Amino acid sequence: MHVDRTTTRPYGRRWLGGALALAVGSGLVLVGGAGTAQAADVNVAKNAGFENGLVNWACSAGSGAAVSSPVRTGTGALKATPAGLDNAKCVQTVAVKPNSTYTLSAWVQGGYAYLGANNTGTGSGSVSTWTPDSPSWKQLTTTFTTGASTTSVEIYTHGWYGTSPYFVDDVSVYGPDGGGGQDPDPVVPATPAGLAAGTATTSSVALSWGAVSGATSYKVYRDGANPQTVTGTSTTVTGLTADTAYQFQVSAANAAGESAKSTAVTARTLKPTDPGPGPAVPKHAVTGYWQNFDNGAAKQKLRDVQAAYDIIAVSFADSTATPGQITFNLDPAVGYASDADFKADVAAKKAAGKSVIISVGGEKGNVTINSDASATAFADSAYALMQEYGFNGVDIDLEHGINSTYLSKALRQLSAKAGSSLVITMAPQTIDMQSTGTEYFKTALAVKDILTVVNTQYYNSGSMLGCDGKVYSQGSVDFLTALACIQIQGGLAPSQVGLGVPASTRGAGSGYVDPQIVKNALDCLTKLTGCGTFKPAQAWPTLRGAMTWSTNWDATAGNAWSNAVGPHVHNLP
Repeated sequence: MHVDRTTTRPYGRRWLGGALALAVGSGLVLVGGAGTAQAADVNVAKNAGFENGLVNWACSAGSGAAVSSPVRTGTGALKATPAGLDNAKCVQTVAVKPNSTYTLSAWVQGGYAYLGANNTGTGSGSVSTWTPDSPSWKQLTTTFTTGASTTSVEIYTHGWYGTSPYFVDDVSVYGPDGGGGQDPDPVVPATPAGLAAGTATTSSVALSWGAVSGATSYKVYRDGANPQTVTGTSTTVTGLTADTAYQFQVSAANAAGESAKSTAVTARTLKPTDPGPGPAVPKHAVTGYWQNFDNGAAKQKLRDVQAAYDIIAVSFADSTATPGQITFNLDPAVGYASDADFKADVAAKKAAGKSVIISVGGEKGNVTINSDASATAFADSAYALMQEYGFNGVDIDLEHGINSTYLSKALRQLSAKAGSSLVITMAPQTIDMQSTGTEYFKTALAVKDILTVVNTQYYNSGSMLGCDGKVYSQGSVDFLTALACIQIQGGLAPSQVGLGVPASTRGAGSGYVDPQIVKNALDCLTKLTGCGTFKPAQAWPTLRGAMTWSTNWDATAGNAWSNAVGPHVHNLP
C-alpha cells in the first residue's frame, strides 16, 4: 500500500520532536503567525469559513460535512471523518500568482489534523504541518512559494486512519491575488418567506419555509422566543404541550448576522387520546411481545394478536437525541395504513380486556437514563405516548446496562402522571436477576409497590445458578423453577414473577422449551407438582404467569405456544 510520506502518523512525543527538526532542516518552516503582507494581499481561499456548506471543497469518500457546531467564527465549519483506508482528505484548488509567497493557515479541533499544499511549483512541490488531537480550536500555519509558471495550488486538510473526526474553520491562503479574487464579505440574508405548518401531533409541529440566498442557517422561534437553529428549510418542533396553540416564526442567518423574523404562523397540537384507567391485569397473565418490524416471523396487526395474551408489549419504542426520551415510529412493514388505524387496534384490544404497553429497549435499543434530566425526559415522553396511542404502561427491556437510581426515579415520575392503573413490566436477562445486587434486581425492588410483573428471559443464557446454589442448564423444568425462586426469595411477590420463554425454536438463539415444560414449571411453582430434581420449599399459588417472544413467532409456529400455555396459565389456582 502506498503511503504519502507527508502523512505518516506520529507515534509519541519523541517522534514529534524529530519530525519538526527534520521539517526545518529540509526548508519547511513552520510559521507562528502571518508574516508581513503587501497591501494587495488577500485570502485567495473560497468559502474559507464553510459558511456555504462544502461549496468549493471536495472531500474523499463522502467524509466531509458542514456543521453548525463546533464553529470558531460564523455559523459553519468542516467536520471530516476518517474511516477504514480513507483519511478524510478535503481539498480546494486556489488561484495564485507565480513567484509569490503565501501564508497557509487554518484553525482545527478534534482528532489528528493535517494542513498542506500540493503543486506549489517549488522545492518538493508540497508543504504540510499537523497537530495531534486538540480539544479546542488550534491554528496550524505554514508557508509556500509558487513557481515561475504556477497559477493554481491545491490546498488540503486530512485526518488519520481510524482516528476521531477533525474540524476545520477559517482557512486562509494569504498572499497576492492570483486572478480569482476573494470571497466578498457576506451580507445579512433576506427574511424567509412561505413559512407553513405541517403535520401536528400531541407534542410536535412540523414546519417548512422557502430557502434564502446566502443563508447558512435558520432560527425557528416559538412564541417569539426559544430559537432553534437548523441548517435546512424544514424542522419539527418537539416537546410541546397537547391541545395548545403556538405561534412560529423563522429568520435566516449567516456570518454577517440574522434577518428579521418572518410572518408568524399559528399551529395547534392535537388533543391527547385519554388512555383511561385500562383493564385490570388478570391474577394469572400471559404476556406476549408484538413485533413492530419484519424479521421473517409472521407479520401481524395488533388486532391479529392471539386472544390468549393478556399483556401485549409493543416492540419497541425508539430513542431520540435527547437522553432518556423515547418516541414511537410505526413500521410501514407491518402494513398499517395510518397511525389512526393502529390506535384503533389499541383501543379494541383494551376494550377486549387486554393491556397494551410500549416496550423500551430490546437487543438493539439503547435508551440511556442516568441523570435527573434523562429520568424526567423518559417519564414525560412515555406518558405522552400513553396519551397519544392509548398505551396502558411500559415494559423495560433494556439489555445494555441500566442505572437503578435514575430508572427508578423515571418510573416513579411516570406513575405519578399515569396513576395507579399504570402497568409496568420488565424483561431482564437471567444474569440480571441472579442476585439482589444487580441493577435490574435493585430497580425491581425499588419500584415493587408499582411493579406489575418481571418476566425474566430464561433463554440465550447458558447454565445459571438456582436459589439452592446448584447450577442448572437452560431448557429444563429445574432451570425455570430454581431461577424463579431467586426472585421470590430476593423480595419480589410471587404475583410479580413470570416465566419468559421463546415461542418457537426460531424465536431465540437458544433456550427454547416445549410448552409442556413451561406448564410443568408453572405447576411446580404454584402447586409443587410436575417438578424436576428441584422442588421449592413451598408453593406460590399467586405466581403471575408466563411471557413469550413473540406473538409473531407464535403465529409462525401455528399458535402452538399460546394454545398450550395460555389456557394453562388462566387455569392456575
